[in-house]
Amino acid sequence: MISCGEASGDLYAGALAAELRRRDAACRVIGFGGDRLRAAGAELVGEYRGLAVTGLTEALRVLPRSYGMYRRLLARARAERPDVFVAVDFPDFNFRVAAALHRLGIPVVYYVGPQMWAWRPKRVHAMARFVSKVLVIFPFETEFYERARIPVEFVGHPLVDLMHVSQPREPFLESLGLSPGAPTLAVLPGSRINEVRTTVPVLADALPLIRTCVPHLQAVVARAPHLPDRLLQPLEQVNAPVAMVAGRTDDVLNAADVVITASGTATVQTALHGRPMVIVYRVSPLTFELGRRFVRVETFGMPNLLAGRTIVPELIQDAFTADRVASEAVRFFNDPAAASQAREGLAGVRASLGGPGATGRAADAVLGAIHARGSRAAALQGNG
Repeated sequence: MISCGEASGDLYAGALAAELRRRDAACRVIGFGGDRLRAAGAELVGEYRGLAVTGLTEALRVLPRSYGMYRRLLARARAERPDVFVAVDFPDFNFRVAAALHRLGIPVVYYVGPQMWAWRPKRVHAMARFVSKVLVIFPFETEFYERARIPVEFVGHPLVDLMHVSQPREPFLESLGLSPGAPTLAVLPGSRINEVRTTVPVLADALPLIRTCVPHLQAVVARAPHLPDRLLQPLEQVNAPVAMVAGRTDDVLNAADVVITASGTATVQTALHGRPMVIVYRVSPLTFELGRRFVRVETFGMPNLLAGRTIVPELIQDAFTADRVASEAVRFFNDPAAASQAREGLAGVRASLGGPGATGRAADAVLGAIHARGSRAAALQGNG
């Protein structure tokens, strides 16, 4: 059984399910996720759409649906007794499910360990009670879990394998009616509805300001396929060439000179492409005030956290304004030294994410947990 609750988790879960079935054709996967997990052959108990939100206060609105999904997963686990439960990130939901399945005697593997080192770190003590092993995708995370005496393995980042450019810059931009020779901005507004509702209006105001300083600027928006069109309309109405592309983020990033991206997995994807980026993020004022007391890091963007320093700008909360976004993006377009320095820092970030094969290593660890369970059961029967 696999559980993931957002677009990035669905991507990783789908790849993991495919690897498990590649290693064992008889492997059956059930769970909670999205289109990627289903496409990998999993039978979905439920879908995450509508449950993925950012922020504490925002999460309160989806609590009834989350609880209903929890009950459905637990009922299915009781009926089918899966050999292993794999939780993929999404800790506020998956912690509850994992603890319940642990009580049923089902081993729990946590793939993509929650970023508790940055946010509410004391939760790791609760996690230690129900997790058999944590598979982390960032190298510095192993020490955090080792201190809590949780078995941990760094498998590398799955995006290293999952990156796929299907079309070079020139034909890709031409297919969108854009000029391959014009300055190109990629816009990644996020995948959660409440997140996009916040980022898009500011980004729509920023685009004309950028174009004033970067003549002939054109933009390509990498949109999540499930987002309602109305949320993205402000970006289509700006006075600049803008193309919308769904499901081809790697092609969008490959064609871009500069990127504006919402904080999250997209920043790692952008780093893997080595593109200078401006990271943006905003939640409700109440969520921000409630959450800031629990934050244990100085920077928010994963590229900066991995580098141990600020290599790309972060515009968080009140700093996320159209003027600031435009200023930082224009700097990367018009200052070759600044862009080169960012690319150099991002090359170091990419090197830290491990080599190819992360999903395969994760699949081996999951199968190892199943085999370990079988060995313990056999030993107990032998002793009996």
